[in-house]
Amino acid sequence: MAVGHSGDPARWQVGLEELLGRVAGRFGRVEPRRRARAFVLGLLAELPRKNCWTIAEHAGDPSPDGMQHLLARAVWDEDGVRDDVRDYLIEHLGDPGAVLVVDETGDLKKGTQTVGVQRQYTGTAGRIENAQVAVYLVYATDAGHA
Repeated sequence: MAVGHSGDPARWQVGLEELLGRVAGRFGRVEPRRRARAFVLGLLAELPRKNCWTIAEHAGDPSPDGMQHLLARAVWDEDGVRDDVRDYLIEHLGDPGAVLVVDETGDLKKGTQTVGVQRQYTGTAGRIENAQVAVYLVYATDAGHA
């Protein structure tokens, strides 16, 4: 997780399994834990688009229902997972010289079907357009970023 796409895949897969093992207890049932693993693998996959449909297809599911259930209704300790991920990153990347990089970016959209799309100002276009605006936060050190 802490290694970018250019990192050794075997190395990041070991780290991912370690992290998933750490958060396993935050899920009361095995099904949402397995689905969360599949969801994270889908997010890390080289998919042309990442949404519940494409991530579900990547996981071998016939529909996005399970992924949507995980994100909207499944019972799991989201705050605990957040804390475990933070602790994992500090252990592996913790550095007093680290910086937080904030990037607000707008993705132009032709239609209005994507979540969060509306007519709004985006620096990408330099004007008001149909766009989806996202804010990314990266913890960056000499050892890597997350």
